[in-house]
Amino acid sequence: MEFTVKANLIDVVAKETYPAEITVLNNKIASITRIEETLGSCILPGFIDSHVHIESSMLVPSEFARIAVKHGTVGTISDPHEIANVLGIPGVDYMIENAQKVPFHFHFGAPSCVPATNFETAGAVIDSGDIDKLLERKEIVYLAEMMNFPGVIYNDEEVLKKIASAKKHTKPIDGHAPGLMGEVMNTYFDAGITTDHECFGHTEALEKLKYGVKIMIREGSAAKNFDTLIPLLKDYPDQIMFCCDDKHPDNLIESHINDHVKRALKLDHNLYDVLRAASYNVVKHYNLPVGLLQIGDNADFIEIDNTENFNILKTYINGRLVAENGKSFIQSVEAPIVNNFNCNLKHPSDFKIKSEGAKIRVIEALDGQLITHEIQAEALITDGFAESNIKEDILKISVVNRYNNAPVATAFIKNFGLKSGAIASCVAHDCHNIVVVGTNDEDICKAVNAVIKAKGGISLATQTEELVLELPIAGIMTDLPAEEVAELYIKLDRRAKELGSKLRAPYMSLSFMALLVIPELKLSDKGLFNGKSFEFTDVFIN
Repeated sequence: MEFTVKANLIDVVAKETYPAEITVLNNKIASITRIEETLGSCILPGFIDSHVHIESSMLVPSEFARIAVKHGTVGTISDPHEIANVLGIPGVDYMIENAQKVPFHFHFGAPSCVPATNFETAGAVIDSGDIDKLLERKEIVYLAEMMNFPGVIYNDEEVLKKIASAKKHTKPIDGHAPGLMGEVMNTYFDAGITTDHECFGHTEALEKLKYGVKIMIREGSAAKNFDTLIPLLKDYPDQIMFCCDDKHPDNLIESHINDHVKRALKLDHNLYDVLRAASYNVVKHYNLPVGLLQIGDNADFIEIDNTENFNILKTYINGRLVAENGKSFIQSVEAPIVNNFNCNLKHPSDFKIKSEGAKIRVIEALDGQLITHEIQAEALITDGFAESNIKEDILKISVVNRYNNAPVATAFIKNFGLKSGAIASCVAHDCHNIVVVGTNDEDICKAVNAVIKAKGGISLATQTEELVLELPIAGIMTDLPAEEVAELYIKLDRRAKELGSKLRAPYMSLSFMALLVIPELKLSDKGLFNGKSFEFTDVFIN
């Protein structure tokens, strides 16, 4: 196949823009000829999400790609540790096999932390021997985020073996070090870890950049760090990459990495610095076979109207037109159902907390952040049991083991804002047990049982209603079309806000309340956990 494109070529390698005629032959850039014409549109390398969990879109990879190409995305650096925590290596294989069915550059990592910690129940274990075998495979291009930073710092043998395997196979190692600074930060990155997508403060990110770490500026559905970190692009353009990390289906329908690009350009950042953060820097860091509009490259590029509006007109992958004017030409493909869900229905009494004192520790959720704070509050006691205090916005939060029948872990959380009802989800990073926040035990139980009956999903329950978006694939994804998933998700999101939640993305925020590796206070199926000291703590303060 041969064709030509005439447009203003934005060359992110040479950092220049000029009118050009580009010839594509056999999926490659065969020639680039400078021409003397006045042209309207521009072409440039396609975007790459430098760190994303495809599973968080609730879509299988092929369906994710069908939507992402409309926004100019041609590839991802994908950590499949969500499905790996449910199904192990067969889950990683599932993602790779589905991804290979569509024209898109998926680059998967070997999940370094399955389970993420030993303080929660997961559906599988991937040890250092498994990691070494995964890294031997060409489909696996890096060691995915090393969330066990205490294990790195204190020389955990199993953690060090995983890092050694990545070095042996000469594959990059991704970091995960929220708030880590000073000598412990140095120790962590000296182990060979090269990136971090978890920076939530300017000072923290700056210290890491000065140490040579590459920082991924994240703007996802829950964690929004763009405004805080984008000023760093000016002085450290070669060390910045853009990522979404987690993108729920409604947000993916709206935008992807193109949103980072538009916002950065509106802040008057240098065009080439911005586009390198969205493509070039990612390609070079991970040594990807993704084209950068150079002769001999794969023909992976996008056409936009201009750099002011930055509307995506066309997206090409390997010389194939995969999207044009908001329409994707990637077809949905069949996705078989795989799962691991083995718990029985619950009873309202399973969520009761017997009073052990007057004061309680409370998880303080922060809108737009994955970190939480630990605060203290007076317990609301009724008949010897601690209850949700709706007036003070201190609600019950529970985590239910989905893999076995086990006692329910329950604590308290602030800032979800519900005035009635409950919301639940088994999209709960990283082990994907069921997490629920609610105002009373009956609705909490009803929301949890809706997820159990569906063998995965997100739900909402009140006295008079029950809504559920079923996620039958590993309990975290669906085979439905993205548009249908987004519509169902928006309905649940809207209803949660009608019940009082002020969070921008209540379900996405909910999904991180069981993520123990992000400080400060979280809840696992085994109990309340302090992410700073890396140990369990009590709900009641004696």
